[in-house]
Amino acid sequence: MTLSTTAANSAAPAGPLGSVEALIAGLGGVGYIASRRIATALYMAANLQKPILVEGSAGVGKTELALSTATLLGLPLIRMQCYEGLDESKALYEWKYGKQLLYTQILKDRMGEQLADAPNMEAAMDRLHGMGDLFFSEPFLEPRPLMKALREDDGCVLLIDEVDKSDEAFEAFLLEVLSAYQVSVPELGVLKAKTPPLVFLTSNNVRDLGDALKRRCLHLHIPLPEAALEERIVASRVPGIEATLTRELVGFVQSLRTLDLRKAPSISETVDWARALVLLHADSLSADLVRDTLNVILKFEQDITAIEPQVVELLHRR
Repeated sequence: MTLSTTAANSAAPAGPLGSVEALIAGLGGVGYIASRRIATALYMAANLQKPILVEGSAGVGKTELALSTATLLGLPLIRMQCYEGLDESKALYEWKYGKQLLYTQILKDRMGEQLADAPNMEAAMDRLHGMGDLFFSEPFLEPRPLMKALREDDGCVLLIDEVDKSDEAFEAFLLEVLSAYQVSVPELGVLKAKTPPLVFLTSNNVRDLGDALKRRCLHLHIPLPEAALEERIVASRVPGIEATLTRELVGFVQSLRTLDLRKAPSISETVDWARALVLLHADSLSADLVRDTLNVILKFEQDITAIEPQVVELLHRR
């Protein structure tokens, strides 16, 4: 999937990464309807070996873009979910302390034999130091998502999901990984990726990300779609849905987004609603059906209470 630096500067590869049009078609084939702007950003990120920072409100398809790209390219997906307090040990590696302790107990007698003939304490400590190094070697290493991604010989798609939920210290730690596709492990040295992963970072804008992180990434903002694009997304995600019902439900959702709601429905809610309506064997929207299923597209009771009296008007407005 990934090009050498020389190749990346000379020509694009064949296959789904060969052109923006090929990416649009390829993603469509795995169920992701990409706008040209999305496909262009992905094309540049893959061929320039740059991470791509995908921003936008929850539910617009940021995570799904990474999942679909991995499927399209036939690469493993390694996902790291970010949260407040996430640190290097959870993201990069940990030592298998239980295994180290178990081996220490098993080898306790053997260690005693090795130290028995030590002429002095200094010599004994030197021998212990040598034994200790064995316990901080590959067999006792527990790789976490970032290290797993760097160790994939044939490359992978690395999804660093909701990076804005992590703190600034973790964001600073990511800079080495994203700039050189390598990490420094004190006990083992520098680990550099044989094939750099295709990296997606997603953000819901919970907090502003630092300039240093943004400089290392290509930026892509995915907005809520216009009606025509949303209809294509629903048709792709909900096979067998009637075109009339698709137009009606997308039109209704588009009307909801113009109102002052605590949380306007996103693409994911539109797709979920479409699946629910198909499950209920609906072929068109009625006021009663909308009221019965508002909880699928609206996630706060105050929004549902505010919209219920307006359902008939919104259906007519559509």
